[in-house]
Amino acid sequence: MKKTIIDLFEQSADKYSANTFLLEKKNGSFIPTCYEDVRKDVYRLGAGLMALGVARGDNMALLSEGRNDWIVGELAMFYAGAVNVPLSIKLEETNDLLFRLTHAEVSFVMVSGRQLKKIRAITGRLPLVRRVIVMDEPEDGLAGGEILMDEVRRMGDAFLRAHSPEDFLAVGRSLSNDDYATITYTSGTTADPKGVILTHRNYTANVEQALSCMDIDQSWRTLIILPLDHCFAHVVGFYIFMSKGAAVATVQVGRSGMETLRNIPVNIKEIRPSLILSVPALAKNFRKNILQGVHSKGRVTEALFNLGLRTAEACCGDSSEEEGRGWRMLLRPLHWLLDRVVMSKVRQQFGGELKFFVGGGALLDKDLQKFFYSIGIPMYQGYGLSEATPVISSNGTRRHRFGSSGVPVRPLELRICDSEGRTLPEGEKGEIVVKGENVMAGYWKNPVSTAETLRDGWLYTGDMGYMHDGLLYVLGRFKSLLISSDGEKYSPEGIEEALMEQSSAISQLLLYNNQSPYTVALLVPNREDLSAALSRKSLSLETEEGRREAINIISRQIDRFRAKGDLSGLFPDRWLPSTFAVMPEAWTEQNGMVNSTMKVVRGKVEQAAADRLRLLFTPEGKDPLNEMNLQALE
Repeated sequence: MKKTIIDLFEQSADKYSANTFLLEKKNGSFIPTCYEDVRKDVYRLGAGLMALGVARGDNMALLSEGRNDWIVGELAMFYAGAVNVPLSIKLEETNDLLFRLTHAEVSFVMVSGRQLKKIRAITGRLPLVRRVIVMDEPEDGLAGGEILMDEVRRMGDAFLRAHSPEDFLAVGRSLSNDDYATITYTSGTTADPKGVILTHRNYTANVEQALSCMDIDQSWRTLIILPLDHCFAHVVGFYIFMSKGAAVATVQVGRSGMETLRNIPVNIKEIRPSLILSVPALAKNFRKNILQGVHSKGRVTEALFNLGLRTAEACCGDSSEEEGRGWRMLLRPLHWLLDRVVMSKVRQQFGGELKFFVGGGALLDKDLQKFFYSIGIPMYQGYGLSEATPVISSNGTRRHRFGSSGVPVRPLELRICDSEGRTLPEGEKGEIVVKGENVMAGYWKNPVSTAETLRDGWLYTGDMGYMHDGLLYVLGRFKSLLISSDGEKYSPEGIEEALMEQSSAISQLLLYNNQSPYTVALLVPNREDLSAALSRKSLSLETEEGRREAINIISRQIDRFRAKGDLSGLFPDRWLPSTFAVMPEAWTEQNGMVNSTMKVVRGKVEQAAADRLRLLFTPEGKDPLNEMNLQALE
């Protein structure tokens, strides 16, 4: 059955025409826009894009903070038959933006006023870009090739007057399930990002699948606090709510990123959402604010709160199957009382109507999940990746178990496979492999990576996990992506190669960031080079003074990639190692750290150096001149 994103939107606009769809804060309050009015705006902008010369199959880029124009802009692209290339506002480096815009062969760019300077910095290197559509009027006026979005809307008004509604709708209606909707760039296992091609049916199928794990209706509201280019926010925060006639609000954009973050708790109280999407970094920040607020109320309140946490954890157990059953029934009266007296007041910080969070992007700590469940706002862990549009499984109100990634969505085939692609029995660990209508069409202009990842319709996720009792447990990545605490991913290979190539004191190196506050490195020193450098200073590795200087030499070579270094700007700072652990011996085939093709086996190195990795995230270990590093050079 044909069901494109346009079909989904039209059905919702017909069925829920008077319902509030979008909420955006302007002049001090959130202004609602109903489904029918959003549809009219989408038609105006979509017709304007056609008048501007956007044709079916054109690739357009969208670079903006979350706002109504982001959502309206994407839908308008689809009516014009275009493909959206959503871009992260975190892409400060011209290299990252330039690569995506060039690789995706983008012909039109839609950009907010705040992000315009990034596009202007590289416009001269984008010969394929025909026009830049600016959402906000720049203080210094428009440059060549730029046009205001409102002007495009006025062009749309003229287009709609000159053409029948059928003429305008013909392009959008002609789209099929297999037509491309977006090209979403994600960092893979190579240095360059890969463009994940998602079709219209990928999106609508994943909406249907995700709703097999949760129930929402037209009365629900959400506040999208994640970037809209984030695939998780795109589907769960936007399209799922649209499919049900529910309301979507975006965070008030501040003058800086920090101000936008400070607006989140204020906006939550104003919107009173039913559901919020979160990532570990935000969840930790929410918990920190809650604990600080409770502490400020005095010792009695804090004691009652802590008792409430302990009681709730004991009463609820680890899963929906344990909650309030058996001996836990005895705790129900105390749990109810403390929830009413203490926890209900905590929930008011989230508007008082928040039913649950859905956590994604990176694995949530089990204790973090328990904390939010205990205060009466469960944080359900989900699992997915952009290549699966993205939802593969999720805990939810129907069933949950802390530590798991929940029940696979339906319909979806999921297998756990060994290295040869053979299906493993329940409980055995292997690669998570899925097949369904949500699986991507492939990687844009990358047949090699497509063939490696898609085989006979099955998506090989590169993630390790196992199934038990109908629940999926995700253990980590076979592949080597760095994953920060906010869920952002980055490929380490390019950085690792550059560090080794440009740093004579480093022989081997692996970067590590698994939802951690900062990136660290495990490295094998080039002892010959260090000894030569030290001898020029009348030092050697035989003395502590020499070993300290050796570590300083390594630090200085890494610092060349940081701000003000001669190699700065090659990579984002957050993925450069904040500190490092010096390994006492090289990684070789003999000690099992290198495979037969001479590639370092990342998982084995990380496992062998687990204690050193833990140390790097302590105050002592963050100092490169720590005792373990000095001993490793002896």
